[in-house]
Amino acid sequence: MFNKILIANRGEIAVRIIRACKELNIKTVAIYSLADKDALHVKIADESICVGTHKSSDSYLNMENILSAAIATKSNAIHPGFGFLSENYTFAKMCRDCSIKFIGPRSSVINKMGNKSNARKTMIEADVPVIPGSAGILKDWTEAKAFADEYGYPVIIKASAGGGGKGIRIVHEESNLQASFENAQSESLLAFNDGSLYIEKVIVNARHIEVQILGDEHGNVVHLFERDCSLQRNSQKVLEEAPAYILDDKTRMEICNTAVKAGLHVGYYSAGTIEFLYDSEGNFYFMEMNTRIQVEHPITEMITGIDIVKEQISIAFGNKLSFTQDDVNILGHSIECRINAENPDDNFKPMAGTIDFIHYNSGCIGYRFDSAVYSGYSIPPFYDSMIAKVITFGKTREDAIIKMNLALDELTIDGICTNISFQKQILQNNDFINCNYDIQFIERGLIC
Repeated sequence: MFNKILIANRGEIAVRIIRACKELNIKTVAIYSLADKDALHVKIADESICVGTHKSSDSYLNMENILSAAIATKSNAIHPGFGFLSENYTFAKMCRDCSIKFIGPRSSVINKMGNKSNARKTMIEADVPVIPGSAGILKDWTEAKAFADEYGYPVIIKASAGGGGKGIRIVHEESNLQASFENAQSESLLAFNDGSLYIEKVIVNARHIEVQILGDEHGNVVHLFERDCSLQRNSQKVLEEAPAYILDDKTRMEICNTAVKAGLHVGYYSAGTIEFLYDSEGNFYFMEMNTRIQVEHPITEMITGIDIVKEQISIAFGNKLSFTQDDVNILGHSIECRINAENPDDNFKPMAGTIDFIHYNSGCIGYRFDSAVYSGYSIPPFYDSMIAKVITFGKTREDAIIKMNLALDELTIDGICTNISFQKQILQNNDFINCNYDIQFIERGLIC
């Protein structure tokens, strides 16, 4: 196994990876920006090294500095976590060129599946159903108009290099099409340095269903069942659950086996997610692939008992998967609530500041709290606002909901604003309780 792994990330995912490494008896190196010198991942790693200023571009996105840190600390591998450089094929290739193992798939696969329009073409080749959309990159907004004229509104314009809800615009009528196209292009250029766009038909009343897959370098690909990630605000996930309660067993196996077929087609290894839209008539369509660990991976770990991060590390070392598809079973139901430092009463404005006191439910079966914050910790204003994930597990969905209500009632974070109250509103909404929601649920104002 690896002797030492550098974690090229911050926050709760860095803490999560460090803990997995410790269980595997692997030494860890934390990188940090000047703003994160007191961060928890820095405190619990075996070694730490500063890679730049508070700006992400100078630190967590600085490939040369990160690789220099790995070489200086004699790290055998780099785990990128999620976000930042996790889906950057150039960084993955640079790691390989420096004889440092990138804990993720091959750079060529990241490149192929990271570009959304290329991914569509690849899935069509694999005979995976895709959402009706443009054959390739749109040259200009008039091509988007031609597509909308043929398929009808609403349509969605997407950044080919997109992620995190950036470079996306839903258009309901022709009068807004040109402005939406130009705004999406500008946002995509700013976020990804790539203004290429494509267009798809909007699947009305859709659910966002994603399938967790794991593959090894020996040609094995398995699924760990699916997650329902339909509760979103501005295309950002808010609450996830696993498995997707809305699916019957036949559809579940169809969508999971399709995800495995997609993984096999691209020769995938490491952890990855095949994401689908599921319509009200029971059809599902490929949307995108994430070639990395997901924020919401803990709910899959809870329902299967499989440690995805440890499997990632083992796969990267060259080992076969430690289990087969027949070993994977659904053990119950799990829910994750993302806790953000933001003010729901002020249009969810991100909030920096010092946490005076924090307390969360612990010591009970079926509760998990993934976080990197602590009493006295000052949240910097430079990064993502997510500060914790509350995860519950029960034998049934009802059990998981009951436990999540109890967990949020007990969760106390003093000194900053959070979205805890907003999460409680979702959990106590009758449509959520009855699993009657889709990806437009929050935007329609059903939670206020």
